[in-house]
Amino acid sequence: MDRPFLLSLFFIISCFLKQSVSRMEKNTEKTSIKFWAEDDKPREKLSLKGKSSLSNAELLAILIGSGNNDDSAVELCKKILQKIDNNLIELSKLSISDLTVHKGIGEAKAITIIAALEIGRRLRKSDSVQKDKITSSKDAFEIIHAAIDDFKFEEFWLLLMNNSNGVQKKIKISEGGVSQTIADPKKIFKFALENTASAIIVAHNHPSGKFQPSDEDIKLTKKLKEAGNLLDIKVLDHLIIGDNNYFSFADEGLI
Repeated sequence: MDRPFLLSLFFIISCFLKQSVSRMEKNTEKTSIKFWAEDDKPREKLSLKGKSSLSNAELLAILIGSGNNDDSAVELCKKILQKIDNNLIELSKLSISDLTVHKGIGEAKAITIIAALEIGRRLRKSDSVQKDKITSSKDAFEIIHAAIDDFKFEEFWLLLMNNSNGVQKKIKISEGGVSQTIADPKKIFKFALENTASAIIVAHNHPSGKFQPSDEDIKLTKKLKEAGNLLDIKVLDHLIIGDNNYFSFADEGLI
């Protein structure tokens, strides 16, 4: 090869490399949080404006620390949340394998997300223990919602109450599949009689997230109410829990 040709080839390769580096730098500036304005960075934003100023995606971004070649940590977390309709309850149901399908989320980051959500669940459970007296359906919801072990399966719970609507015990009556569980009235009132409860509240969750009562739920509530009348044990409410909301038979005047 002659010298002029080699010089031309070298010049072409140099230009190509410069363009590639420039594109990479622009891409990095677009996706890396360190290039953002100071008050747009999640950690700095939390420090300057407080935790309530951050979106769910920004809080998750702090947990994972970094994104991937195409997305910043915040953008990646937005995509994860969009897949589950921005529902944190649904996020808490995801497994390590569910999370690691997202580019940029390895096992360590997935475990960090799961651990953080579990801490939140336990905090809520701890807080509900302080509510030893039921004054509304919301109080009962908070206690039962915090106690449910796994929202992927249906669980049936019982609250035993004294004369002052104080909670004596909360008991998991049964655990079923993804669509139903068995609630035996005989078993429910056996617990109530053994603990000399004056009243009870029953509750179960719908893993589908929908909290409207089925025909079976209505029939069961009627049966429990009738049995309670015979035994002089008040059935104060039946709650159906779906994700972060609930249906109260008492609030709807159905009990």
